[in-house]
Amino acid sequence: MKLLPVVSVLFSVLLAGPAGADETCNSPYMANLIKGQEDYVHVWTLGIQGVGNGQDKLVTIDVNPASPKYGKVIHSVSVPGRGDAHHVGFTEDRKYLWAGRLQDSKIFVFDVGTDPAHPKLVKTINDVVDKSGFVGPHTFYALPGRMLVGFLSNPRDMGGATGMAVYNNKGDVVARYPNPTDKIGDVQGDGYGYDLAINPGRNAMLTSSFTGYNNYRTDLGKLIKDPAAMQKFGNTMVLWDFKAMKPQQIFSTPGAPLEVRWSQAAGDNWAITATALTSKLWLVRPDASGRWQARDVGAIGDPAQTPLPVDMSITADGKGLWVNTFMDGKTRLFDLSNPEAPRQVYEKVTGKHVNMVSQSWDGKRLYITTSLLEHWDLDNDDHFVKLYHWDGRELNQQWKIDFYKEKLGRPHHMKFSAKPAPNVASIR
Repeated sequence: MKLLPVVSVLFSVLLAGPAGADETCNSPYMANLIKGQEDYVHVWTLGIQGVGNGQDKLVTIDVNPASPKYGKVIHSVSVPGRGDAHHVGFTEDRKYLWAGRLQDSKIFVFDVGTDPAHPKLVKTINDVVDKSGFVGPHTFYALPGRMLVGFLSNPRDMGGATGMAVYNNKGDVVARYPNPTDKIGDVQGDGYGYDLAINPGRNAMLTSSFTGYNNYRTDLGKLIKDPAAMQKFGNTMVLWDFKAMKPQQIFSTPGAPLEVRWSQAAGDNWAITATALTSKLWLVRPDASGRWQARDVGAIGDPAQTPLPVDMSITADGKGLWVNTFMDGKTRLFDLSNPEAPRQVYEKVTGKHVNMVSQSWDGKRLYITTSLLEHWDLDNDDHFVKLYHWDGRELNQQWKIDFYKEKLGRPHHMKFSAKPAPNVASIR
């Protein structure tokens, strides 16, 4: 199974130019963009035994301040069982939301376009491991007519060596790509995977790395005390020729680099990531000769305390970066005016522990959730979605929804959507 014919067909469309995205981590090829006020936030939520029906679910919150239901849960749709619900991603037309589980590797497809206030489950992909050859669907990245899915593990040894698969929008695998385990240049590939993101102007895709099933399904306290297990985390990023889907360079980035964020500012040509275990920011950009380089450009908090950076959101102008750290419950802002030397300018404790951070395109609103992984979450019931307003100096909390009190479970990943606007231009 090969992707070259698929990418050749898509490539001219992709290079025609992305229009941007409402959340700065989304694929730049999505339609129906929201550059104004989002109406809803969809939250992919872990089911917890004894909390409500105990099932994983997609929860919808009304977030338009003009609505009488502002800051309230207005809908939830459960899926059978629970399996470490993790990340979600839109198809390129924003009509469908793909949601993955890390335990059983199922993918659920929700119709969020027909009635965004009341999503419906329309398809369950049960044969993910058999058809893709990988375990733990993590990142869902929209391409025209396709969904690029990055995985965390493999069925052979349930370790971190993994890869990517391309699905058509019907849910069929059309190609698969293992991450490199050979040496490219001076760096040995470890095959690990986590996030992926594309810079279409440079035909460049970056992938990052984390750990495999055996680790992410182990209790965090037990994992930390196991020296052998702690050695089984990814320490590389890979630069791919996106058109050919071939790895071009491997970068040594010790400590499990997680989210990949390309600057979307005009003229910028760099990406940034954070290493979870070493609490460092890493910059990836070409040097004066045009060869891509990755280097450590700064610390996040005190690395000796292992604050565990888990998610980050780059501002639309590429000049700021919000970073959530799980262990200390802090949200930090870094000035990226000079990406070679990020500078922390703000921090706030936003929870006992925090995970995901989603930022509106205008930078005025920050949504925060708490859950990291089913077996890594800290032993407390403070699980929430919060909205903060950023006035340029301070994060001001607007509301908090207690997911345990609402009997929903543990909130993880979020995506924005808006009310349909018939016969109106798609960009608000």
